[in-house]
Amino acid sequence: MFDEALDSSGNPREHYKNYVSWLKGCPSGYLDSRMLEADLMFRRIGITFAVYGDGESTERLIPSDPVPRIIPADEWAFLEKGLEQRVTALNMFLHDVYHEGKIFKDGIIPAEKIYKNAQFQPCMMGLDLPNQVYSLISGVDIIRNDDGNYYVLEDNLRVPSGVSYMLQNRRMSQRLFPELFAKYNVLPVERYPSLLRQTLSECSFYHTPTIVVLTPGPYNSAYYEHAYLAKEMGVELVEGRDLFVRDNRVWMRTVYGEKQVDMIYRRVDDAFLDPLVLNPDSYLGVPGLINAYRAGNVAIANALGTGVADDKSVYPYVPQIIKYYLDQDPILHNVPTRILSNKEDLQYTLDNLDKLVVKEVHGAGGYGMLVGPASTKAEREKFAEILKSKPDGYISQPTLSLSTCGIWLNEDLSPRHIDLRPFVLSGNGVKICPGGLTRVALTKGSLVVNSSQGGGTKDTWVLADNKI
Repeated sequence: MFDEALDSSGNPREHYKNYVSWLKGCPSGYLDSRMLEADLMFRRIGITFAVYGDGESTERLIPSDPVPRIIPADEWAFLEKGLEQRVTALNMFLHDVYHEGKIFKDGIIPAEKIYKNAQFQPCMMGLDLPNQVYSLISGVDIIRNDDGNYYVLEDNLRVPSGVSYMLQNRRMSQRLFPELFAKYNVLPVERYPSLLRQTLSECSFYHTPTIVVLTPGPYNSAYYEHAYLAKEMGVELVEGRDLFVRDNRVWMRTVYGEKQVDMIYRRVDDAFLDPLVLNPDSYLGVPGLINAYRAGNVAIANALGTGVADDKSVYPYVPQIIKYYLDQDPILHNVPTRILSNKEDLQYTLDNLDKLVVKEVHGAGGYGMLVGPASTKAEREKFAEILKSKPDGYISQPTLSLSTCGIWLNEDLSPRHIDLRPFVLSGNGVKICPGGLTRVALTKGSLVVNSSQGGGTKDTWVLADNKI
C-alpha cells in the first residue's frame, strides 16, 4: 500500500520531513485543540453537505482533517500536463459529437454509446460555442495505486463540486498553522474565483458579460458552494424564478429593474434547465432558456450535454479519444475497465465479483456500485442478477488500493485512503488550480471517499519547487 507521507519503512518521505518534525514538536493536545477551533469556525461559516440516508440529520459538516496532503513540484508538473491533455481532448470530443461526428464515422467509438446515452442532448446539435469549449469547469478524480502511479478514476464534466471546500481548507490551514507555511513554499489556490470569473467571461458571447450563478436553491446539497462562489466572484446568485426570457434573451429581476444576463454558471442538472424543452415538470429552470441559448444570446457553463463525455460507458474510450484528436499517447492512464455489454467482459466479471469493483455507468457519488472484496455473498449474488439483466448499464474494474495519508486520530497519524480532484478551467486556454480537493475515507479500510457518504477532506499543498 502506497502512503503519501511515509515510505515502506515508516520514515517520512522527503517532502514530509519538515512536517513530521514539526508534528513531533507539538505539545500534547495541540492539534486536537486546533481541530476543535476549526470545527467551530466551519459551523459558523455553515459549510455543509447532505449525507443521504442518515437518520439523524440531512446536513453535516464535512470533516476537515488538519494533516495536509503534500504534492512535490515534479509530480504536480506531471499531473498538470496530463490534466490539460485529457480535458482538451474531451472538449474536442464534445464539439465533434454535436457537429460532424467524425470519431464515429472513423469507427473509434460506437455511435450508439453516445446517441442512445441518456446524457445526450439533441438540442445541442450544430450549436457553435465560444472557443468550442463545452466543459469550462472540469473535476478529474485521480488516485494513486500500490505501484506509485497516478490513474484517472473518473471525469466530472457536468457540474463538478467541491472547490469551495478546497478554498476553505486552505484558509483554515493558514489561519491555524501559519508557522507551517514558513517551512514550505506552497502554491496558492486563492485565485481560483477570479480565474473562474475570467474563464466564464472568455466563454461568453459578449466581451463584458453579466454573469450569474444559477442554483436549485438552499435545499440543494451543495448550496453553500453556490453561494460562496457567487460571493467570491462578485456576481449574483439566482434561482430559476429570478430569471425570465423575452425576445430570446435572458433577463434577471433586480431591485433596480430588469438586467440582461449573458453567462449562466449553472449548478442545476441538464434536465431541469428549461421545462419547455427538457423536463416539463421542472420548477428549477427558466422557460425559453434553450431557445435563447441556441440564438447565441446567452452562454451556459457547463454546456448542456457534457455528460456524454464523463459517462462511465465512455470512460474506457478516453485513451482512444486523446489519441484521435491530439495524436498523443495519454499521459494519465485510465484504470483498466471492462465493458459489460461485451459478453467476455461480462462473464469475467461474474466469475470474479469478489475481486472487482462494479459501477453503474450513470451512477455518481459512490452510489449504484459493488465493491467486491467488501461485499457479502448475498450482495454479490443479487448484483450478478442485475448485471445479467442489464449488462450495458455497468462497467467493472480491478480493486485498486487507493494510496493513504495519515489523519490525526488519538494523538497519532492513522492512515486512511484518499483521492484527489483537481479543478481544470478551460477558456481561451487551460488553467489548473494547483492542488485540488483531497477527499479521505474516514472509516478504516474503506475506499469510499465521497462526501455524500460521510467522507472527509484535507488541504492539498502543491510545492513550488522540490527544495524542502
